[in-house]
Amino acid sequence: MDSLSPVIGQRLTLPARASATPRLCDRSFLFRSIIIGGASRKFPRIRVKAVTNKLRSYSSSIDFSDPDWKSKYQKDFEARFNIPHLTDVFPNAVSYPSTFCLKMRTPVTEEFAGGYPSDEAWHGYINNNDRVLLKVIHFSSPTSAGAECIDPGCTWVEQWVHRAGPREKIYFKPEDVKAAIVTCGGLCPGLNDVIRQVVITLEIYGVKKIVGIPFGYRGFSDKDLAEMPLSRKVVQNVHLSGGSLLGVSRGGPTVSEIVDRMEDRGINMLFVLGGNGTHAGANAIHDECRRRKMKVAVVGVPKTIDNDIMLMDKTFGFDTAVEEAQRAINSAYIEAHSAYRGIGVVKLMGRSSGFIAMQASLASGQIDICLIPEVPFNLHGPHGVLTHLKYLLDTKGSAVVCVAEGAGQNHLEKTNAKDASGNIVLGDIGVHIQQEIKKYFKEMGAPADVKYIDPTYMIRACRANASDGILCTVLGQNAVHGAFAGYSGITVGICNTHYVYFPIPEVISQPRTVDPNSRMWHRCLTSTGQPDFL
Repeated sequence: MDSLSPVIGQRLTLPARASATPRLCDRSFLFRSIIIGGASRKFPRIRVKAVTNKLRSYSSSIDFSDPDWKSKYQKDFEARFNIPHLTDVFPNAVSYPSTFCLKMRTPVTEEFAGGYPSDEAWHGYINNNDRVLLKVIHFSSPTSAGAECIDPGCTWVEQWVHRAGPREKIYFKPEDVKAAIVTCGGLCPGLNDVIRQVVITLEIYGVKKIVGIPFGYRGFSDKDLAEMPLSRKVVQNVHLSGGSLLGVSRGGPTVSEIVDRMEDRGINMLFVLGGNGTHAGANAIHDECRRRKMKVAVVGVPKTIDNDIMLMDKTFGFDTAVEEAQRAINSAYIEAHSAYRGIGVVKLMGRSSGFIAMQASLASGQIDICLIPEVPFNLHGPHGVLTHLKYLLDTKGSAVVCVAEGAGQNHLEKTNAKDASGNIVLGDIGVHIQQEIKKYFKEMGAPADVKYIDPTYMIRACRANASDGILCTVLGQNAVHGAFAGYSGITVGICNTHYVYFPIPEVISQPRTVDPNSRMWHRCLTSTGQPDFL
């Protein structure tokens, strides 16, 4: 395989060969086709066409006149969400009694290589057939706020996903494992927490060879970057600071080069911490290892401060980002409230998803206007943002605006520039709004004191708060449990408060976005009191 080819087709449509050769972490993967090892991946026939991340739109590929359509859809769903296992490639793979048992804390030695001795069975293992319900609301109508329906009648269809946790049988001997951890993309609160917990859990299983790959996928190819030996002693206190112990970077070598290095170094467990693009790379590595018939487990841990990964309640770093954003919002409020006709503008993260801006606005209670990528708006005109700001100054004397970085890009001059991950470089909507506000009130001859705050990098570099710390801890533990259980090409997440395993392609088919008809967005509008800006 010569390159990390596009791995995820937009809305999981049927794949088509791509001519370009993108690099690892390229978010453009998410909007192209799946090509693995030169062969297109086949998807089930039944498919629900999605509009953004809503499932309520109806599929022309399902024959609802067929009395068995529901059972067929459920079978299709089960097939799509079946998680890959080593026995798919190695049907005769040998399993071993798990070396993970909390009934005894004796370190694993050769004496106990067959498992911890115990007089009674430990009931802490997860059965492979355990499932978690993906959707828990039975919508009675497609017109209900946030409704996600498969057919026009909103039929209830059960959708189950695999429960995460330790299994009674494992498919790797701890003494034969060399595990590697890599962190890709940008910084995010909680990276060190996940690294720490992966290492600690690996050691509980009995793994002695654990390494960190420095600076993302780049660390596989750059000869100047050596592996970092990891142990509990090394990672014991890393969670007390932000950033990544291993360092991060975007882009990287080809998939073939990465898998070649894994073979050379004897790595048979790879834990990948990153967002959509990074997971696309992890899935391509998993497929290449399968093509070469390598007994390797590749497991992802979703890292995106924007909270934009499908099907999950939330991703780590998000709670911390919302909490830290309160400082910036409060500062903007004080500046605006203390000035004569003051306006505070705060720009928060969110390239394609406005979750941070929405939740931070709700949490603070100090925002008058919240602008997110999913909801278009006009700056000028009788119903524009600027007109509403004049109304707020005339009636309240001050105003605070919260805008996500990906909002209102249609108001900015577009460029063809891309970063190392293949992401389009966005225009600075915060600066643009600040300048337009100043210009608007100057031309009107009315005073306005505008203050602009961009806390982006301060938030990214923060240490994880308690909520994210717990989430990171459990995600790290379950990533190791999944690898030892023989699963690969999976990612771990939280779904309806339970921890689950997803096949990677299903969670990176497209970014998760705010539904403008959701109850949460309606709550935000109720809190801010803002009108439609169209």
